[in-house]
Amino acid sequence: MNLKSYIKEKSIQAIENLFQQSIKDVEIQITKDEFEGDYTLMVFPLVKLVKQKPEEIAHKIGTYLTNIEEFTAYNVVKGFLNLSLNPTVFTQLLKEKHKVEDFQLNKKNTEKIMVEYSSPNTNKPIHLGHIRNNLLGFSISNILRAAGNEVMRGQIINDRGIHICKSMLAWQKYGKGETPRSTGIKGDHLVGKYYVIFDQKYKEEVHALISSGMDAEEAKKKAPMLLEAQEMLKKWEAGDADIRALWEEMNSWVYSGFDKTYQRLGVSFDLVQYESDTYLLGKDVIEEGLKKGVLFKKDDGSVWADLAEEGLDQKLLLRGDGTSVYITQDLGTAVERFTRFHLNELIYTVGNEQDYHFQVLFLILKKLGYHWADKLYHLSYGMVDLPSGKMKSREGTVVDADELMEEMYREAVKKTEELGKLEGYTEKEKEQVNELIGLGALKYFILKVDPKKRILFDPNESIEFNGNTGPFIQYTYARTCSVLRKAAKQTFEIKDKELNKAEQKLIILLSSYEELIEKSAAELNPALIANYIYNVSKEYNSFYQSNRILNAENESEQTIRLAITRWTGNVIKHGLHLLGIGAPKRM
Repeated sequence: MNLKSYIKEKSIQAIENLFQQSIKDVEIQITKDEFEGDYTLMVFPLVKLVKQKPEEIAHKIGTYLTNIEEFTAYNVVKGFLNLSLNPTVFTQLLKEKHKVEDFQLNKKNTEKIMVEYSSPNTNKPIHLGHIRNNLLGFSISNILRAAGNEVMRGQIINDRGIHICKSMLAWQKYGKGETPRSTGIKGDHLVGKYYVIFDQKYKEEVHALISSGMDAEEAKKKAPMLLEAQEMLKKWEAGDADIRALWEEMNSWVYSGFDKTYQRLGVSFDLVQYESDTYLLGKDVIEEGLKKGVLFKKDDGSVWADLAEEGLDQKLLLRGDGTSVYITQDLGTAVERFTRFHLNELIYTVGNEQDYHFQVLFLILKKLGYHWADKLYHLSYGMVDLPSGKMKSREGTVVDADELMEEMYREAVKKTEELGKLEGYTEKEKEQVNELIGLGALKYFILKVDPKKRILFDPNESIEFNGNTGPFIQYTYARTCSVLRKAAKQTFEIKDKELNKAEQKLIILLSSYEELIEKSAAELNPALIANYIYNVSKEYNSFYQSNRILNAENESEQTIRLAITRWTGNVIKHGLHLLGIGAPKRM
Protein backbone atom coordinates (compact mmCIF):
# COMPACT_ATOMS: atom_id res chain seq x y z
CA MET A 1 0.00 0.00 0.00
CA ASN A 2 1.23 3.50 -0.87
CA LEU A 3 -0.23 5.57 1.97
CA LYS A 4 -0.20 8.88 0.15
CA SER A 5 -1.82 7.38 -2.97
CA TYR A 6 -4.49 5.70 -0.83
CA ILE A 7 -5.31 8.94 1.01
CA LYS A 8 -5.38 10.82 -2.28
CA GLU A 9 -7.78 8.25 -3.76
CA LYS A 10 -10.13 8.41 -0.75
CA SER A 11 -10.01 12.24 -0.68
CA ILE A 12 -10.97 12.47 -4.35
CA GLN A 13 -13.78 10.01 -3.70
CA ALA A 14 -14.99 12.17 -0.79
CA ILE A 15 -14.93 15.37 -2.88
CA GLU A 16 -16.86 13.78 -5.74
CA ASN A 17 -19.49 12.29 -3.43
CA LEU A 18 -19.88 15.36 -1.20
CA PHE A 19 -19.85 18.09 -3.83
CA GLN A 20 -20.76 16.24 -7.04
CA GLN A 21 -17.62 17.63 -8.66
CA SER A 22 -15.19 15.62 -10.76
CA ILE A 23 -11.54 16.12 -9.83
CA LYS A 24 -8.39 14.36 -11.05
CA ASP A 25 -5.90 15.20 -8.33
CA VAL A 26 -5.46 16.69 -4.87
CA GLU A 27 -2.34 17.73 -2.98
CA ILE A 28 -1.41 15.55 -0.01
CA GLN A 29 1.60 16.24 2.22
CA ILE A 30 3.06 14.67 5.34
CA THR A 31 1.73 16.67 8.30
CA LYS A 32 4.26 19.02 9.86
CA ASP A 33 5.59 18.09 13.30
CA GLU A 34 3.89 21.01 15.07
CA PHE A 35 0.40 19.81 14.09
CA GLU A 36 -1.61 16.76 15.11
CA GLY A 37 -2.11 14.25 12.32
CA ASP A 38 -0.25 12.07 9.83
CA TYR A 39 -1.18 13.49 6.40
CA THR A 40 -2.50 16.88 5.32
CA LEU A 41 -4.92 17.64 2.49
CA MET A 42 -4.53 21.10 0.93
CA VAL A 43 -8.05 22.50 0.80
CA PHE A 44 -7.41 25.96 -0.69
CA PRO A 45 -7.25 24.69 -4.32
CA LEU A 46 -10.81 23.30 -3.88
CA VAL A 47 -12.43 26.65 -2.98
CA LYS A 48 -12.93 27.75 -6.58
CA LEU A 49 -14.32 24.35 -7.58
CA VAL A 50 -16.69 23.85 -4.63
CA LYS A 51 -17.47 27.54 -3.96
CA GLN A 52 -17.44 27.16 -0.17
CA LYS A 53 -15.15 28.41 2.59
CA PRO A 54 -11.97 26.33 3.03
CA GLU A 55 -12.72 25.46 6.70
CA GLU A 56 -16.23 24.33 5.76
CA ILE A 57 -14.90 22.14 2.94
CA ALA A 58 -12.24 20.65 5.24
CA HIS A 59 -14.73 19.73 7.97
CA LYS A 60 -17.05 18.01 5.47
CA ILE A 61 -14.21 15.97 3.94
CA GLY A 62 -12.81 15.17 7.39
CA THR A 63 -16.20 13.93 8.62
CA TYR A 64 -16.63 11.79 5.49
CA LEU A 65 -13.17 10.21 5.78
CA THR A 66 -13.38 9.39 9.49
CA ASN A 67 -16.29 7.10 8.66
CA ILE A 68 -13.72 4.95 6.81
CA GLU A 69 -11.89 2.44 9.00
CA GLU A 70 -8.38 3.65 8.09
CA PHE A 71 -9.05 7.19 9.36
CA THR A 72 -9.51 7.82 13.09
CA ALA A 73 -9.57 11.62 13.51
CA TYR A 74 -9.08 14.95 11.79
CA ASN A 75 -8.43 18.58 12.63
CA VAL A 76 -8.65 21.73 10.54
CA VAL A 77 -6.11 24.55 10.56
CA LYS A 78 -7.36 27.26 8.21
CA GLY A 79 -7.27 25.66 4.74
CA PHE A 80 -5.42 22.53 5.82
CA LEU A 81 -7.14 19.26 6.73
CA ASN A 82 -4.89 17.14 8.98
CA LEU A 83 -5.82 13.43 9.00
CA SER A 84 -4.89 10.81 11.59
CA LEU A 85 -4.67 7.16 10.55
CA ASN A 86 -5.64 3.97 12.36
CA PRO A 87 -2.53 2.40 14.01
CA THR A 88 -3.27 -0.87 12.20
CA VAL A 89 -2.51 0.93 8.91
CA PHE A 90 1.09 1.41 10.04
CA THR A 91 1.60 -2.11 11.36
CA GLN A 92 0.02 -3.61 8.24
CA LEU A 93 2.32 -1.53 6.07
CA LEU A 94 5.29 -2.60 8.16
CA LYS A 95 4.36 -6.26 7.62
CA GLU A 96 4.25 -5.71 3.86
CA LYS A 97 7.36 -3.61 3.44
CA HIS A 98 10.05 -4.46 5.99
CA LYS A 99 11.47 -7.35 3.94
CA VAL A 100 11.37 -5.62 0.54
CA GLU A 101 14.85 -5.05 -0.91
CA ASP A 102 14.07 -4.29 -4.55
CA PHE A 103 11.74 -1.33 -4.96
CA GLN A 104 11.31 -1.76 -8.75
CA LEU A 105 8.04 -0.18 -9.84
CA ASN A 106 5.86 -2.13 -12.27
CA LYS A 107 4.45 -0.05 -15.11
CA LYS A 108 1.98 -1.37 -17.66
CA ASN A 109 3.42 0.62 -20.55
CA THR A 110 7.19 0.25 -20.49
CA GLU A 111 9.10 3.01 -22.24
CA LYS A 112 12.33 2.21 -24.09
CA ILE A 113 14.71 5.01 -23.19
CA MET A 114 18.33 5.60 -24.10
CA VAL A 115 20.42 7.76 -21.78
CA GLU A 116 23.59 9.09 -23.36
CA TYR A 117 26.35 10.25 -21.04
CA SER A 118 30.13 10.58 -20.72
CA SER A 119 30.92 10.79 -24.47
CA PRO A 120 34.50 12.03 -24.02
CA ASN A 121 37.01 13.15 -26.63
CA THR A 122 39.97 10.87 -27.24
CA ASN A 123 42.50 13.69 -26.93
CA LYS A 124 42.53 14.02 -23.13
CA PRO A 125 41.68 12.20 -19.88
CA ILE A 126 38.29 12.28 -18.19
CA HIS A 127 38.06 15.33 -15.91
CA LEU A 128 35.90 16.74 -13.13
CA GLY A 129 33.18 17.91 -15.53
CA HIS A 130 32.96 14.38 -16.94
CA ILE A 131 32.53 13.05 -13.40
CA ARG A 132 29.29 14.98 -12.89
CA ASN A 133 28.20 13.94 -16.37
CA ASN A 134 28.86 10.24 -15.71
CA LEU A 135 27.31 10.26 -12.26
CA LEU A 136 24.17 12.00 -13.50
CA GLY A 137 23.77 9.75 -16.54
CA PHE A 138 24.41 6.54 -14.63
CA SER A 139 22.11 7.41 -11.71
CA ILE A 140 19.31 8.62 -13.99
CA SER A 141 19.56 5.30 -15.86
CA ASN A 142 19.21 3.43 -12.55
CA ILE A 143 16.26 5.58 -11.48
CA LEU A 144 14.45 5.21 -14.81
CA ARG A 145 14.90 1.43 -14.59
CA ALA A 146 13.59 1.40 -11.03
CA ALA A 147 10.57 3.36 -12.30
CA GLY A 148 9.78 0.46 -14.65
CA ASN A 149 11.36 1.56 -17.92
CA GLU A 150 13.60 -0.37 -20.30
CA VAL A 151 16.82 1.67 -20.33
CA MET A 152 19.91 1.58 -22.53
CA ARG A 153 23.03 3.31 -21.27
CA GLY A 154 24.93 4.72 -24.20
CA GLN A 155 27.86 6.88 -25.09
CA ILE A 156 29.31 8.11 -28.33
CA ILE A 157 33.04 8.63 -28.20
CA ASN A 158 34.35 11.64 -30.11
CA ASP A 159 37.23 9.69 -31.59
CA ARG A 160 37.93 11.76 -34.70
CA GLY A 161 38.22 15.35 -35.76
CA ILE A 162 40.71 18.15 -35.41
CA HIS A 163 41.19 17.56 -31.66
CA ILE A 164 42.62 14.05 -32.01
CA CYS A 165 44.68 15.16 -35.02
CA LYS A 166 46.32 17.77 -32.80
CA SER A 167 47.43 15.11 -30.30
CA MET A 168 48.57 12.81 -33.11
CA LEU A 169 50.59 15.54 -34.82
CA ALA A 170 52.30 16.60 -31.59
CA TRP A 171 53.16 12.97 -30.82
CA GLN A 172 54.61 12.52 -34.32
CA LYS A 173 56.78 15.62 -33.90
CA TYR A 174 57.84 15.36 -30.26
CA GLY A 175 56.91 11.91 -28.94
CA LYS A 176 60.07 10.03 -29.88
CA GLY A 177 58.01 6.84 -30.07
CA GLU A 178 56.97 6.78 -26.40
CA THR A 179 53.97 4.63 -25.40
CA PRO A 180 52.00 3.92 -22.21
CA ARG A 181 54.06 0.73 -21.80
CA SER A 182 57.42 2.46 -22.25
CA THR A 183 56.58 5.38 -19.95
CA GLY A 184 54.24 3.78 -17.40
CA ILE A 185 51.81 6.64 -18.08
CA LYS A 186 48.10 5.81 -18.31
CA GLY A 187 47.09 5.91 -22.00
CA ASP A 188 44.58 8.75 -21.85
CA HIS A 189 47.04 10.84 -19.83
CA LEU A 190 49.79 10.26 -22.38
CA VAL A 191 47.63 11.36 -25.32
CA GLY A 192 46.40 14.33 -23.27
CA LYS A 193 50.01 15.33 -22.68
CA TYR A 194 50.51 15.75 -26.45
CA TYR A 195 47.30 17.73 -26.83
CA VAL A 196 48.78 20.21 -24.34
CA ILE A 197 52.12 20.20 -26.21
CA PHE A 198 50.29 20.97 -29.46
CA ASP A 199 48.57 23.94 -27.83
CA GLN A 200 51.89 25.25 -26.48
CA LYS A 201 53.65 24.98 -29.85
CA TYR A 202 50.68 26.45 -31.71
CA LYS A 203 50.61 29.49 -29.42
CA GLU A 204 54.36 29.98 -29.94
CA GLU A 205 53.83 29.97 -33.72
CA VAL A 206 50.90 32.40 -33.48
CA HIS A 207 53.00 34.73 -31.34
CA ALA A 208 55.87 34.56 -33.86
CA LEU A 209 53.55 35.37 -36.78
CA ILE A 210 52.04 38.32 -34.92
CA SER A 211 55.56 39.57 -34.09
CA SER A 212 56.39 39.45 -37.80
CA GLY A 213 53.50 41.82 -38.52
CA MET A 214 50.59 39.47 -39.27
CA ASP A 215 47.10 40.29 -38.00
CA ALA A 216 46.23 38.27 -34.84
CA GLU A 217 43.16 36.57 -36.32
CA GLU A 218 45.04 35.73 -39.50
CA ALA A 219 47.96 34.38 -37.47
CA LYS A 220 45.63 31.99 -35.62
CA LYS A 221 44.46 30.59 -38.95
CA LYS A 222 47.89 30.45 -40.64
CA ALA A 223 50.00 28.91 -37.84
CA PRO A 224 51.84 25.91 -39.40
CA MET A 225 50.82 23.51 -36.61
CA LEU A 226 47.13 24.17 -37.22
CA LEU A 227 47.48 23.86 -40.99
CA GLU A 228 49.26 20.53 -40.57
CA ALA A 229 46.54 19.27 -38.23
CA GLN A 230 43.86 20.30 -40.72
CA GLU A 231 45.73 18.49 -43.49
CA MET A 232 45.96 15.40 -41.28
CA LEU A 233 42.18 15.48 -40.76
CA LYS A 234 41.63 15.56 -44.52
CA LYS A 235 43.95 12.59 -44.95
CA TRP A 236 42.13 10.73 -42.20
CA GLU A 237 38.77 11.29 -43.90
CA ALA A 238 40.33 10.18 -47.21
CA GLY A 239 41.40 6.91 -45.53
CA ASP A 240 45.18 7.45 -45.52
CA ALA A 241 46.63 4.14 -44.24
CA ASP A 242 49.46 5.59 -42.12
CA ILE A 243 47.27 8.24 -40.50
CA ARG A 244 44.55 5.68 -39.77
CA ALA A 245 47.08 3.27 -38.20
CA LEU A 246 48.45 5.98 -35.87
CA TRP A 247 44.89 7.06 -35.03
CA GLU A 248 43.88 3.51 -34.09
CA GLU A 249 46.97 2.98 -31.95
CA MET A 250 46.67 6.23 -29.99
CA ASN A 251 42.92 5.77 -29.51
CA SER A 252 43.52 2.25 -28.16
CA TRP A 253 45.76 3.81 -25.49
CA VAL A 254 42.97 6.19 -24.56
CA TYR A 255 40.25 3.51 -24.42
CA SER A 256 42.36 1.43 -22.05
CA GLY A 257 42.74 4.48 -19.80
CA PHE A 258 39.03 5.33 -19.97
CA ASP A 259 38.06 1.78 -18.98
CA LYS A 260 40.15 2.00 -15.80
CA THR A 261 38.56 5.33 -14.89
CA TYR A 262 35.02 4.07 -15.52
CA GLN A 263 35.69 0.95 -13.47
CA ARG A 264 36.83 2.92 -10.45
CA LEU A 265 34.01 5.44 -10.82
CA GLY A 266 31.55 2.55 -10.98
CA VAL A 267 29.78 3.43 -14.23
CA SER A 268 29.10 1.27 -17.26
CA PHE A 269 27.47 1.31 -20.70
CA ASP A 270 25.24 -1.01 -22.73
CA LEU A 271 26.15 0.63 -26.02
CA VAL A 272 29.36 2.35 -27.12
CA GLN A 273 29.35 4.16 -30.45
CA TYR A 274 32.11 6.06 -32.20
CA GLU A 275 31.88 9.32 -34.09
CA SER A 276 34.17 7.82 -36.74
CA ASP A 277 31.32 5.43 -37.60
CA THR A 278 28.42 7.87 -37.29
CA TYR A 279 29.59 11.11 -38.92
CA LEU A 280 28.93 9.67 -42.38
CA LEU A 281 25.35 8.89 -41.33
CA GLY A 282 24.98 12.58 -40.62
CA LYS A 283 26.04 13.39 -44.16
CA ASP A 284 23.22 11.20 -45.50
CA VAL A 285 20.70 13.05 -43.33
CA ILE A 286 22.04 16.38 -44.57
CA GLU A 287 21.76 15.22 -48.19
CA GLU A 288 18.15 14.27 -47.51
CA GLY A 289 17.53 17.73 -46.04
CA LEU A 290 18.96 19.39 -49.16
CA LYS A 291 16.66 17.34 -51.39
CA LYS A 292 13.66 18.35 -49.29
CA GLY A 293 14.67 22.01 -49.41
CA VAL A 294 14.85 22.19 -45.62
CA LEU A 295 18.62 22.90 -45.78
CA PHE A 296 20.57 25.06 -48.23
CA LYS A 297 24.06 25.23 -49.73
CA LYS A 298 26.20 28.35 -49.92
CA ASP A 299 28.52 29.29 -52.79
CA ASP A 300 31.54 27.77 -51.04
CA GLY A 301 29.75 24.40 -50.89
CA SER A 302 28.99 24.53 -47.16
CA VAL A 303 25.54 23.34 -46.00
CA TRP A 304 23.43 25.34 -43.57
CA ALA A 305 20.07 25.32 -41.78
CA ASP A 306 18.21 28.63 -41.70
CA LEU A 307 16.44 28.91 -38.34
CA ALA A 308 15.51 32.60 -38.60
CA GLU A 309 11.78 31.83 -38.51
CA GLU A 310 12.30 30.16 -35.14
CA GLY A 311 14.16 33.18 -33.79
CA LEU A 312 17.62 31.60 -34.18
CA ASP A 313 20.44 32.17 -36.65
CA GLN A 314 21.88 30.07 -39.46
CA LYS A 315 23.66 26.88 -38.43
CA LEU A 316 26.60 25.31 -40.28
CA LEU A 317 26.06 21.57 -40.84
CA LEU A 318 28.83 20.71 -43.32
CA ARG A 319 31.98 22.65 -44.22
CA GLY A 320 32.72 23.75 -47.76
CA ASP A 321 35.51 21.16 -48.07
CA GLY A 322 33.01 18.41 -47.21
CA THR A 323 34.26 17.75 -43.67
CA SER A 324 31.71 17.45 -40.89
CA VAL A 325 31.15 19.46 -37.71
CA TYR A 326 29.85 18.19 -34.34
CA ILE A 327 26.18 18.54 -35.22
CA THR A 328 26.70 16.45 -38.38
CA GLN A 329 27.21 13.24 -36.46
CA ASP A 330 24.58 14.20 -33.86
CA LEU A 331 21.97 14.30 -36.63
CA GLY A 332 23.05 10.94 -38.00
CA THR A 333 23.32 9.27 -34.61
CA ALA A 334 19.84 10.36 -33.52
CA VAL A 335 18.29 8.94 -36.71
CA GLU A 336 20.30 5.72 -36.44
CA ARG A 337 19.35 5.14 -32.79
CA PHE A 338 15.61 5.60 -33.25
CA THR A 339 15.65 3.44 -36.38
CA ARG A 340 17.80 0.67 -34.91
CA PHE A 341 16.50 0.49 -31.34
CA HIS A 342 12.89 1.72 -31.73
CA LEU A 343 13.29 4.15 -28.84
CA ASN A 344 10.50 6.02 -27.12
CA GLU A 345 12.86 8.64 -25.74
CA LEU A 346 16.50 9.74 -25.99
CA ILE A 347 18.12 11.71 -23.18
CA TYR A 348 21.40 13.56 -23.73
CA THR A 349 23.38 14.24 -20.53
CA VAL A 350 25.48 17.26 -21.49
CA GLY A 351 26.59 20.45 -19.71
CA ASN A 352 24.56 23.64 -20.00
CA GLU A 353 27.16 25.29 -22.23
CA GLN A 354 25.64 23.13 -24.99
CA ASP A 355 22.03 24.29 -24.44
CA TYR A 356 21.96 26.14 -27.77
CA HIS A 357 23.49 23.19 -29.65
CA PHE A 358 20.70 20.85 -28.55
CA GLN A 359 18.01 23.43 -29.16
CA VAL A 360 19.26 23.64 -32.74
CA LEU A 361 19.68 19.86 -33.13
CA PHE A 362 16.15 19.10 -31.98
CA LEU A 363 14.71 21.86 -34.15
CA ILE A 364 16.50 20.68 -37.31
CA LEU A 365 15.35 17.09 -36.79
CA LYS A 366 11.80 18.35 -36.35
CA LYS A 367 12.06 20.41 -39.56
CA LEU A 368 13.37 17.33 -41.35
CA GLY A 369 10.09 15.59 -40.42
CA TYR A 370 11.21 13.08 -37.80
CA HIS A 371 8.11 12.49 -35.66
CA TRP A 372 10.20 11.46 -32.65
CA ALA A 373 12.02 14.81 -32.45
CA ASP A 374 9.69 15.76 -29.59
CA LYS A 375 11.00 12.73 -27.66
CA LEU A 376 14.52 14.14 -27.42
CA TYR A 377 15.57 15.67 -24.12
CA HIS A 378 18.70 17.54 -23.06
CA LEU A 379 19.54 16.83 -19.40
CA SER A 380 21.42 20.09 -18.95
CA TYR A 381 23.61 20.50 -15.88
CA GLY A 382 25.79 23.18 -14.33
CA MET A 383 29.55 23.16 -14.06
CA VAL A 384 31.56 21.90 -11.09
CA ASP A 385 34.07 24.24 -9.42
CA LEU A 386 36.67 23.54 -6.77
CA PRO A 387 37.90 25.84 -3.99
CA SER A 388 40.93 27.76 -5.23
CA GLY A 389 44.25 25.97 -5.00
CA LYS A 390 42.96 22.49 -4.27
CA MET A 391 43.83 19.41 -6.28
CA LYS A 392 45.22 21.09 -9.38
CA SER A 393 45.88 18.64 -12.18
CA ARG A 394 49.24 18.02 -13.80
CA GLU A 395 48.20 20.31 -16.63
CA GLY A 396 47.30 23.11 -14.25
CA THR A 397 43.98 23.92 -15.90
CA VAL A 398 41.57 21.01 -15.40
CA VAL A 399 41.02 18.62 -12.51
CA ASP A 400 41.72 15.09 -13.65
CA ALA A 401 39.13 12.45 -12.66
CA ASP A 402 41.76 9.85 -11.69
CA GLU A 403 43.57 12.33 -9.45
CA LEU A 404 40.32 13.46 -7.86
CA MET A 405 39.21 9.90 -7.06
CA GLU A 406 42.61 9.09 -5.57
CA GLU A 407 42.48 12.27 -3.50
CA MET A 408 39.02 11.32 -2.20
CA TYR A 409 40.36 7.89 -1.19
CA ARG A 410 43.21 9.54 0.73
CA GLU A 411 40.74 11.92 2.41
CA ALA A 412 38.66 8.91 3.51
CA VAL A 413 41.75 7.19 4.95
CA LYS A 414 42.66 10.32 6.87
CA LYS A 415 39.12 10.81 8.20
CA THR A 416 38.51 7.19 9.27
CA GLU A 417 41.90 7.06 11.03
CA GLU A 418 41.17 10.34 12.79
CA LEU A 419 37.76 9.06 14.00
CA GLY A 420 38.90 5.51 14.68
CA LYS A 421 36.09 4.16 12.53
CA LEU A 422 37.92 1.10 11.18
CA GLU A 423 39.76 -0.23 14.21
CA GLY A 424 40.13 -4.01 14.08
CA TYR A 425 39.79 -4.15 10.30
CA THR A 426 42.39 -5.90 8.14
CA GLU A 427 44.36 -3.72 5.73
CA LYS A 428 42.35 -5.10 2.79
CA GLU A 429 39.06 -4.38 4.57
CA LYS A 430 40.21 -0.84 5.37
CA GLU A 431 41.13 -0.28 1.73
CA GLN A 432 37.75 -1.52 0.51
CA VAL A 433 35.72 0.53 2.99
CA ASN A 434 37.80 3.69 2.47
CA GLU A 435 37.26 3.34 -1.27
CA LEU A 436 33.50 3.11 -0.74
CA ILE A 437 33.55 6.09 1.63
CA GLY A 438 35.80 8.28 -0.53
CA LEU A 439 33.95 7.61 -3.78
CA GLY A 440 30.59 7.72 -1.97
CA ALA A 441 31.43 11.16 -0.58
CA LEU A 442 32.33 12.44 -4.05
CA LYS A 443 29.25 10.98 -5.73
CA TYR A 444 26.78 12.05 -3.07
CA PHE A 445 28.09 15.61 -2.87
CA ILE A 446 27.59 16.01 -6.62
CA LEU A 447 24.27 14.18 -6.92
CA LYS A 448 22.54 15.85 -3.95
CA VAL A 449 22.50 19.13 -5.92
CA ASP A 450 19.82 19.80 -8.53
CA PRO A 451 21.47 19.15 -11.93
CA LYS A 452 20.67 22.65 -13.18
CA LYS A 453 22.69 24.28 -10.41
CA ARG A 454 26.42 24.94 -10.47
CA ILE A 455 28.41 23.11 -7.77
CA LEU A 456 31.32 24.21 -5.60
CA PHE A 457 32.81 20.85 -4.66
CA ASP A 458 34.70 20.89 -1.37
CA PRO A 459 36.46 17.53 -0.75
CA ASN A 460 36.87 18.20 2.99
CA GLU A 461 33.20 19.03 3.48
CA SER A 462 32.06 16.04 1.42
CA ILE A 463 33.92 13.49 3.57
CA GLU A 464 32.37 14.55 6.90
CA PHE A 465 30.46 11.92 8.89
CA ASN A 466 27.87 14.46 10.04
CA GLY A 467 25.43 16.49 7.99
CA ASN A 468 24.11 15.99 4.47
CA THR A 469 26.99 13.82 3.22
CA GLY A 470 27.53 10.40 1.69
CA PRO A 471 29.53 9.05 4.68
CA PHE A 472 26.73 10.04 7.09
CA ILE A 473 24.20 8.06 5.05
CA GLN A 474 26.58 5.11 4.62
CA TYR A 475 27.22 5.13 8.37
CA THR A 476 23.48 5.10 9.06
CA TYR A 477 23.06 2.07 6.80
CA ALA A 478 25.95 0.34 8.62
CA ARG A 479 24.20 1.15 11.91
CA THR A 480 21.00 -0.59 10.76
CA CYS A 481 23.09 -3.63 9.77
CA SER A 482 24.78 -3.63 13.18
CA VAL A 483 21.44 -3.53 15.03
CA LEU A 484 20.07 -6.42 12.96
CA ARG A 485 23.28 -8.47 13.44
CA LYS A 486 22.94 -8.12 17.20
CA ALA A 487 19.25 -9.05 17.21
CA ALA A 488 18.53 -12.49 18.64
CA LYS A 489 15.95 -13.12 15.90
CA GLN A 490 15.76 -12.33 12.22
CA THR A 491 12.14 -13.31 11.57
CA PHE A 492 9.66 -10.75 12.87
CA GLU A 493 6.04 -11.56 13.70
CA ILE A 494 4.52 -8.09 13.76
CA LYS A 495 1.37 -7.60 15.81
CA ASP A 496 -1.09 -4.72 15.57
CA LYS A 497 -0.37 -2.20 18.31
CA GLU A 498 -0.37 1.53 19.01
CA LEU A 499 2.87 3.07 17.72
CA ASN A 500 4.61 6.09 19.18
CA LYS A 501 5.08 9.29 17.18
CA ALA A 502 8.67 8.51 16.19
CA GLU A 503 7.73 5.07 14.87
CA GLN A 504 4.79 6.42 12.89
CA LYS A 505 6.83 9.30 11.49
CA LEU A 506 9.55 6.98 10.20
CA ILE A 507 7.03 4.58 8.65
CA ILE A 508 5.27 7.47 6.90
CA LEU A 509 8.59 8.71 5.51
CA LEU A 510 9.67 5.23 4.37
CA SER A 511 6.30 4.58 2.71
CA SER A 512 6.87 7.51 0.32
CA TYR A 513 10.02 6.00 -1.24
CA GLU A 514 8.37 4.52 -4.36
CA GLU A 515 6.65 7.84 -5.00
CA LEU A 516 10.05 9.57 -4.80
CA ILE A 517 11.48 7.13 -7.36
CA GLU A 518 8.65 7.94 -9.76
CA LYS A 519 9.03 11.69 -9.23
CA SER A 520 12.81 11.55 -9.61
CA ALA A 521 12.42 9.61 -12.87
CA ALA A 522 9.83 12.07 -14.21
CA GLU A 523 12.02 15.09 -13.37
CA LEU A 524 15.35 13.38 -14.24
CA ASN A 525 16.66 14.56 -10.90
CA PRO A 526 18.74 12.24 -8.67
CA ALA A 527 18.92 15.01 -6.04
CA LEU A 528 15.39 14.05 -4.96
CA ILE A 529 16.56 10.53 -4.08
CA ALA A 530 19.78 11.82 -2.49
CA ASN A 531 18.09 14.29 -0.16
CA TYR A 532 15.31 11.81 0.63
CA ILE A 533 17.73 9.14 1.89
CA TYR A 534 19.50 11.86 3.89
CA ASN A 535 16.17 12.71 5.56
CA VAL A 536 15.54 9.00 6.21
CA SER A 537 19.02 8.66 7.73
CA LYS A 538 18.52 11.73 9.91
CA GLU A 539 15.11 10.50 11.05
CA TYR A 540 16.39 7.01 11.82
CA ASN A 541 19.30 8.33 13.89
CA SER A 542 16.87 10.44 15.90
CA PHE A 543 14.64 7.38 16.31
CA TYR A 544 17.65 5.25 17.33
CA GLN A 545 18.72 7.74 19.99
CA SER A 546 15.27 8.11 21.56
CA ASN A 547 13.87 4.57 21.27
CA ARG A 548 15.38 1.44 22.77
CA ILE A 549 15.53 -1.30 20.16
CA LEU A 550 17.48 -4.39 21.30
CA ASN A 551 16.55 -3.81 24.93
CA ALA A 552 12.98 -2.65 24.31
CA GLU A 553 10.41 -3.06 27.10
CA ASN A 554 8.67 -6.03 25.49
CA GLU A 555 8.98 -8.40 22.55
CA SER A 556 6.21 -6.75 20.52
CA GLU A 557 7.90 -3.33 20.81
CA GLN A 558 11.28 -4.80 19.92
CA THR A 559 9.83 -6.57 16.87
CA ILE A 560 8.26 -3.35 15.59
CA ARG A 561 11.52 -1.44 15.95
CA LEU A 562 13.66 -4.16 14.39
CA ALA A 563 11.26 -4.29 11.42
CA ILE A 564 11.49 -0.50 11.05
CA THR A 565 15.28 -0.81 11.21
CA ARG A 566 15.31 -3.41 8.45
CA TRP A 567 12.99 -1.35 6.23
CA THR A 568 15.13 1.73 6.82
CA GLY A 569 18.31 -0.12 5.89
CA ASN A 570 16.75 -1.55 2.73
CA VAL A 571 15.55 1.88 1.59
CA ILE A 572 18.91 3.55 2.26
CA LYS A 573 20.83 0.76 0.50
CA HIS A 574 18.52 0.88 -2.51
CA GLY A 575 18.65 4.68 -2.67
CA LEU A 576 22.46 4.60 -2.54
CA HIS A 577 22.42 1.98 -5.31
CA LEU A 578 20.30 4.28 -7.51
CA LEU A 579 22.97 6.93 -7.01
CA GLY A 580 25.74 4.46 -7.84
CA ILE A 581 27.09 4.55 -4.26
CA GLY A 582 28.27 1.50 -2.33
CA ALA A 583 26.76 0.65 1.08
CA PRO A 584 29.27 -0.89 3.53
CA LYS A 585 27.70 -3.15 6.15
CA ARG A 586 30.32 -2.19 8.74
CA MET A 587 31.91 1.19 9.38
